[in-house]
Amino acid sequence: MEIYFNNPLLQDSQKLILKRYPETRDDNLRAWDAADELILQDLKKRELSKKKILIINDSFGALTCGLSQYDRTSYIDSYVSQKGIVKNLSENKLEQCQLINDLELLDPNIRYDYILIKLPKSLSFLEDILCHLQRVMHEHSLAIFAGMIKHMPKSNFDLIQKYLGETTTSLAKKKARLIYARKEVVDQSRYKPKDLHVQGLESPLTNLSNLFSRDKLDIGTRFFIENLPKDQQGPILDLGCANGIVGIMAKKLNPTAQIIFVDDSYMAIKSARINYQKFFDDEAQFIWMNCYEQEDLPKVQVVLCNPPFHQGNTIGDFIAWQMFHDAKRALTPEGLIRVIGNRHLGYHVKLKKIFKNSNVLNQNKKFVIIDSYKN
Repeated sequence: MEIYFNNPLLQDSQKLILKRYPETRDDNLRAWDAADELILQDLKKRELSKKKILIINDSFGALTCGLSQYDRTSYIDSYVSQKGIVKNLSENKLEQCQLINDLELLDPNIRYDYILIKLPKSLSFLEDILCHLQRVMHEHSLAIFAGMIKHMPKSNFDLIQKYLGETTTSLAKKKARLIYARKEVVDQSRYKPKDLHVQGLESPLTNLSNLFSRDKLDIGTRFFIENLPKDQQGPILDLGCANGIVGIMAKKLNPTAQIIFVDDSYMAIKSARINYQKFFDDEAQFIWMNCYEQEDLPKVQVVLCNPPFHQGNTIGDFIAWQMFHDAKRALTPEGLIRVIGNRHLGYHVKLKKIFKNSNVLNQNKKFVIIDSYKN
């Protein structure tokens, strides 16, 4: 479905075709929000020619496409977002720009005049971003943070003031607002990943900043790793791997199986690689990807999956649906997918529609674990 985005920076109300990735028929899921519109409207009054612009957390390209006539670099942790940006640039016949997916790749020898940040959900991720921004701003650089007011807690302002300096805000429009800050604080702090101690592991896990439940092992994952399959010989896919804890525990129970880690977050894949190498010497696979969407990927005997029910601030079951369909295609005959989810999400209904052969393995008051077989 094509969605037309009115770019405030262009005259004659020139519109861009912006699509989410993967494409959706749901009219409620747009490829941009009011915060994207507000930040571009703000930039319309500024001199942007010959300025260097850094874009952070662009969802699907509203900012990267909207600023196509300027010198811009775009950082994205999400594979889905980067894929959407690339496709939307191509669809609109716009010049591609430098896309990076690791904050460590920000060149400290380059100073940006404008830094445009879509506020992330995670405070730790925001803090990590701010630590890196200190090294790519000059004294006149302007950082503009954009988000919906309901997702702007006071802690966002506190962090920005801590690492950059005093903040000011724009007027609200369509329930969106901008936060402005310049580099007033001289602080070259480095963000430190979180060490997570897990019972049964001799070394702590490393959690980079944009990981879910980075401060402690969430209760769903704890229940899941207590119910992992044993005595499997073929490849095991940790689908939506986060820090890799499920795949690591599966490897301990199935030492001859190769583990494949997949996640939409580049930080998740980086964390999983760091953590796996703490415990094992063999080669696992680490794939930055949306679900398991490519058809030429290795077939697997087991899929282990704890599907997210949100993408950024967008809540829905569309990710789970794709994970289940991708898993069925990837499984060998008689292959198993083991899924955990909150009881109210009704994954057992979805899995029965796709796999037919499904049963509840274990459950408690909050979670249910379901086994489904390909044949």
